[in-house]
Amino acid sequence: MSARIRSDIERRILSGEWAPGYRIPIERELMETYDCARMTVNKALVALAASGLIERRRRAGSFVSQPLVQSAVIEISDVRAEVEAIGQTYSLEILSRRQRTSTASDMKRLDVQTPRPVLAVLCRHLAGKRVHAFEDRLIDLVSVPDAAELTFEKDPPGTWLREHVPWSEAENRISALNADAALSAHLGVKEGAACLQVERSTWRGAQPITAVRMYYPGDTYRLVAHFSPKGN
Repeated sequence: MSARIRSDIERRILSGEWAPGYRIPIERELMETYDCARMTVNKALVALAASGLIERRRRAGSFVSQPLVQSAVIEISDVRAEVEAIGQTYSLEILSRRQRTSTASDMKRLDVQTPRPVLAVLCRHLAGKRVHAFEDRLIDLVSVPDAAELTFEKDPPGTWLREHVPWSEAENRISALNADAALSAHLGVKEGAACLQVERSTWRGAQPITAVRMYYPGDTYRLVAHFSPKGN
């Protein structure tokens, strides 16, 4: 029964029905709903808290975790918001969207040891008529099963994940490179042009959520980190 309770709560969180900050029904309500003992309910909530999906607060109850990460060099940005912030009209062009069993390369990117279902998305983010960024993203369908049904016509992949999928840890890797033939075509820049690559991975507990590579034209994009000494 505890597995069923955990699965039901997890489904509501991952589907977006219960958004970050939503107060989970108290233990007594869950006991009545599932006709089970307090120990059974507590076991499910402990497991959900350990996975990073919920936060348990003494005397206040349990809440869907906020998607926050501490001590990040740069925050997890929203590409649509970036474009709109500079006064440009945002649009998304989906180049490919494929569900597949993870390849060896996919498993390396997700840092997993066994094959699993993934959603692979290639898309371009446009600022007006100019390419703002090219995105190469993998979404782990074990952790985020609802993504299998998405077409991303309403929200780009990163925006949807930010708003619907809580995470507990993230890693950014930033590098410079020169565009090869394929990347130059995707970004609309000359072959050999300087580009910025931002690789990002997010997890919930030990489970991967997504691994994405974002590519930006080097002459139109910059990263800025504003911070203060720890503890200030």
